[in-house]
Amino acid sequence: MHNSLKEKIAGEIVISSDPGKTMRKWREEFHISQLDLSHELKVSASVVSDYESGRRKSPGTTMVKRYVEALIQMEMRNGGRFIKRFDTEEKPDYLLSIREFSSSVTLEGLMKALDAQCVSSNIGVERDLHGYTVLDSIKAITTLGAADYLKVFGWSSQRALIFTQVKYGRSPMIAVRAHPMKPAAVVYQRPENIDDLAIHLSKLENIPLLVSDMGIEEMIAALERIGDDGI
Repeated sequence: MHNSLKEKIAGEIVISSDPGKTMRKWREEFHISQLDLSHELKVSASVVSDYESGRRKSPGTTMVKRYVEALIQMEMRNGGRFIKRFDTEEKPDYLLSIREFSSSVTLEGLMKALDAQCVSSNIGVERDLHGYTVLDSIKAITTLGAADYLKVFGWSSQRALIFTQVKYGRSPMIAVRAHPMKPAAVVYQRPENIDDLAIHLSKLENIPLLVSDMGIEEMIAALERIGDDGI
């Protein structure tokens, strides 16, 4: 598993239009500081900072390999708590689509792609996403267990959770409220109506609640067209 994880991270860095930004994204996913990583790599913190900010030219394959291996080694020494989310299994039927971006995508860009509106006022949408998950809300609410949330959040909690077949939207937001892992945004696809409690909970959690009128197939197609280099 660790080799496939290394390959995935290294591959995203290599093909990214902004390798430094992608390197930083993965370091932050593992909650590792630049200083601690620099100690592991036996370089100065400014070297790590220069690569991540793009001040140095794109890292070569040797540096990418060292960087990724250092992240994994440090994560395993820390107990491997985050790496457990990355285990790949057969996709459950409540999971309609899941994707990770090779570099951050703005929430405003995702809103534009889905023609979505924010219904929770006074919550800023100026935030970045690392991916998205599209869920059948009825199947998810009735079958999801505590461990299944790791699959829902994929490689990053900094993502949009998109719920289909929403009637009033109360149950999905209650589930989001109850779980310690929080998404960056929640999207309801063609809800019949929005319960005031759902909006209230989104405000309590500071999670933008968005609504899109797109059909499911159209929405997934629009999500797949979002460029990995950001919007």
